[in-house]
Amino acid sequence: MNVFELRDRLISDYSAFVQSFMNIRDPRIRQRVDSELSAGLLWPEPLIQLNPSFQLGENIDELVDAGILHEECRRVFRRDKDHGDGKPLLLYTHQSEAIKTAQQGHNYVLTTGTGSGKSLAYIIPIVDHVLRRGSGRGIQAIIVYPMNALANSQIGELEKFLCAGYPDGKGPVTFARYTGQESDEEKNEIIAHPPDILLTNYVMLELILTRPAEKALVRAAQGLRFLVLDELHTYRGRQGADVAMLVRRARDAFAAEQLQCVGTSATLAGSGTYDEQRAEIARITSTIFGARVQPEHVIGETIRRVTPARDLADPQFIAALRKRLEGPYVEPPTDFQGFINDPLSIWIESTFGVTTEPETGRLVRVPPRTITGDDGAAKELSELTGVSVERCAEAIQRQLIASYGSEPEPKTGFPVFAFRLHQFVSRGDTVYASLESEAERHLTVRAQQFVPGDRSRVLLPLAFYRECGQEYYCV
Repeated sequence: MNVFELRDRLISDYSAFVQSFMNIRDPRIRQRVDSELSAGLLWPEPLIQLNPSFQLGENIDELVDAGILHEECRRVFRRDKDHGDGKPLLLYTHQSEAIKTAQQGHNYVLTTGTGSGKSLAYIIPIVDHVLRRGSGRGIQAIIVYPMNALANSQIGELEKFLCAGYPDGKGPVTFARYTGQESDEEKNEIIAHPPDILLTNYVMLELILTRPAEKALVRAAQGLRFLVLDELHTYRGRQGADVAMLVRRARDAFAAEQLQCVGTSATLAGSGTYDEQRAEIARITSTIFGARVQPEHVIGETIRRVTPARDLADPQFIAALRKRLEGPYVEPPTDFQGFINDPLSIWIESTFGVTTEPETGRLVRVPPRTITGDDGAAKELSELTGVSVERCAEAIQRQLIASYGSEPEPKTGFPVFAFRLHQFVSRGDTVYASLESEAERHLTVRAQQFVPGDRSRVLLPLAFYRECGQEYYCV
């Protein structure tokens, strides 16, 4: 499937739908509305973003051999278990760092992006702790999600590692979901036989602490070791204060003197340098947890390039890029090495994927950007090479699509460019007009009180009769 063609079809269908019920008599208003729609008022140009590649760390076997993880982790955390014994799970650098931080008993926070395997960065330390201490000794970890859908998704991941490959699907560590979705019979079973790992949401955790029926769960969680708050950025304002109090009450109710708090979020970081972001996140999460989080234990993503690093202003590189774009279109190489060394692939990763942070020299994500438009990447590529904007836009789209058909990266098995297309679509909006005659009144489709630069001229919303299209003021 070509996602760009799919996007164009969706926008074409939505445009036809919107215009099917537009009946505007005044030609000036109709022209203005048509012009705004053509300019993308309701459907701006899509934003493109590459999902970056992460720096690779150790695999599970290496951490077991180093004595960092329990021996059984070698069997639990494997890929492709459905095909024999599978392969040892290869971790990213930030996952390895999180595991080692957990082993040292520190509270920590993961601020890596979507698709970076944040859940494994706390699941692996939790499973390792249960294996060392022994299963069946009560609830040893509680993972709190802001919504049930996330807990449901995590259940599938836990089954993949802790059930697959074991007789009757019964692995060495037990887990259960305890939310409003379970029947009374299922909840009673969990209360009677508490799992090692309990997945819940913050509302249910509150009820566990307060309802008499769940006192057995509170007793089972005495000495709790891990409390995980997933998607930390959702806990803000009054809700954030409530959750912070809940964490303190849970620590007290569970007599968790050695409790380790873990938080995750893909969007918690704000502005500033990397070190400034870590310090601010440490301050905020320390407030939520009621326990100290050191800035060095705020673990961010370590990004790497897939294509070779090149100076985009180098005349030789620009010449190679121009040659690649000029003349009849040539399909990019399908082998991995050929594709990543294609000048257009190198330029695309630098433009849509990663860039160097000036203050630290770290590779960081490039903000999403459009291909077309005044600030689009195609215009930038055209100015760099002298090739037409239209040809550049077409080449960028073709290269992105071709990345899924080329040989995947040998170490990870992932496509060279895992890109996302963000398309924002809004509903039909209102036309505003000042109170002059039809020929003289000011028209706009952007909500405001007065004509720009003249506060004596009020702008009022217009509505239109469905049958004849005559406009009238809504006052």
